[in-house]
Amino acid sequence: MPELPEVEVVRRGMDRFTAGRTIASAEVLHPRAVRRHDAGPADFAGRLAGRTVLTPRRRGKYLWLPLRADGDGTPEEALLAHLGMSGQLLVGEPDREREKHLRVRIAFADGGLDLRFVDQRTFGHLMVADLAPDAVDGSGLVPEPIVHIAADPLEDAFDAEAFYRALRRRKTGIKRALLDQSLISGVGNIYADEALWRARLHWARPTETMTRAEAARVLEAAQDVMGDALAVGGTSFDRLYVNVNGESGYFERSLDAYGRRDEPCCRCGTPIRRDEFMNRSSYSCPVCQPRPRRARC
Repeated sequence: MPELPEVEVVRRGMDRFTAGRTIASAEVLHPRAVRRHDAGPADFAGRLAGRTVLTPRRRGKYLWLPLRADGDGTPEEALLAHLGMSGQLLVGEPDREREKHLRVRIAFADGGLDLRFVDQRTFGHLMVADLAPDAVDGSGLVPEPIVHIAADPLEDAFDAEAFYRALRRRKTGIKRALLDQSLISGVGNIYADEALWRARLHWARPTETMTRAEAARVLEAAQDVMGDALAVGGTSFDRLYVNVNGESGYFERSLDAYGRRDEPCCRCGTPIRRDEFMNRSSYSCPVCQPRPRRARC
């Protein structure tokens, strides 16, 4: 599933190609793509027509386009997107061939590049949502369905001290905590493993035993690894994640832990270990990241 760096790459592309443009029409080709829009496909399309797209925003794995009606008023709604496992937001010439898994097409009044939501597995979704006060800092607006999502580690509003205190209260494993979107958003399986490898902490380390310095080390590692991934367009293991131009990212070439079972650790040479975790996998170095005596899975 695309994580924070991949969604931020898409957001930056959307900013370049959609900000300031007015939507002429929206066409829903598969109702599942707008299943979270309770009023249905026709209402979804109707609420987009005539709206001007403002600067795209992101929190964690969610991306949204604030929408303004005629005039210069404050936006009250947004087009909210979650890419799921295989969702793609693509821009291109409007007369190009339709993609096999095209779900939603948005045309603009200027007749230029259109925006398409392509989703092979149909786990992603789009919806038009009301904007509500941001619970993180109270100074902005976020789509109502995600007001409960915590700030992500690349946001200025992220509170490192509050993160540490919440970790100590959680009484769970550190990786499980990193995947908790109400605690810290945007971190998924790949970057949790990579951050913990960099921080030299095992994924089952009990959060209530974490020191302030260790929590800071994990947070810094998460910020660094996501920044590194952003610089090369994110992580693409297949063609299901691409940027708005259909191009893949290259960070999978720089992964130190995730997906490297039995390959030598880049620090000490010990074979990387794979463990089952929440119906997924966790990758770690048995030497650099020793399993705690009292583990929390």
